[in-house]
Amino acid sequence: MTHPPATRALLASALSVTALLATAGCSVEDEPRPRWFSASASASASGASPAVEQPAGSGAALTEAQAQAALVTEADLGEPWGPTRGARTWRDGLLKATTEDRDCQRLLDALYTEEPFGAPKGPQATSALDDGDTDAQLRYRVAAHPPADVDRTLDWMKSLPGRCGQFMAATTRGGVQGVEVRDLPLPPVGDARQALRVTLAGETEEGELTYLTMDLAAVRVGEETITLTNAGLDEVYAEVTQQAVQIGTQRLADIRKQGRAQI
Repeated sequence: MTHPPATRALLASALSVTALLATAGCSVEDEPRPRWFSASASASASGASPAVEQPAGSGAALTEAQAQAALVTEADLGEPWGPTRGARTWRDGLLKATTEDRDCQRLLDALYTEEPFGAPKGPQATSALDDGDTDAQLRYRVAAHPPADVDRTLDWMKSLPGRCGQFMAATTRGGVQGVEVRDLPLPPVGDARQALRVTLAGETEEGELTYLTMDLAAVRVGEETITLTNAGLDEVYAEVTQQAVQIGTQRLADIRKQGRAQI
């Protein structure tokens, strides 16, 4: 059967990005460690450390000042992390994409907006950081969301490696990407948690290969939720995601306790 030129181009692009995923799809555990990585961070991510003790009852909602104080900053991650220099061009070029499956499309939309839970229902605060070595970007948000809604979304995220393990997506600029979705382990912190590692492999208009890695992690602590994305076209270290979740959940729990003590 002879395909028209446009169809042949689409098939060739799809085959090339699928092959790229198969070549580059090593496990999170096999990835190189960043230079600041320590054995204690690995133990926390594997579940060797106890879960952070959470306060009984939700207590009063955080103020915006408390949400700001609960953020993870460059001081927590150390060099080479620093304040962001602005959104990367790959956000619009690669994350604005469509696919036929409803759940997979919902995931793509959540990656682009970095808001899997929708607009916050109360006080919120956000920090954005850049890795000066790899050009990765990390966005960390503390916001109030209804716990039942958060838990339903976390359950949905947990189902995605099975529902959307591998699929194809078309960018708004006409490119085709192979997408792979995997579970990403988190430290046993908070009241509920889930994380995913998503990779998007494709080609530019000039035929250059692109390989975007994006971690999406979320933890519920009472009535507040931590949402984190860590993404880039070079190395994206799972340990950074896990360390930020570990530090941030403990900090948020401490601030919630302090807030109740002041009532």
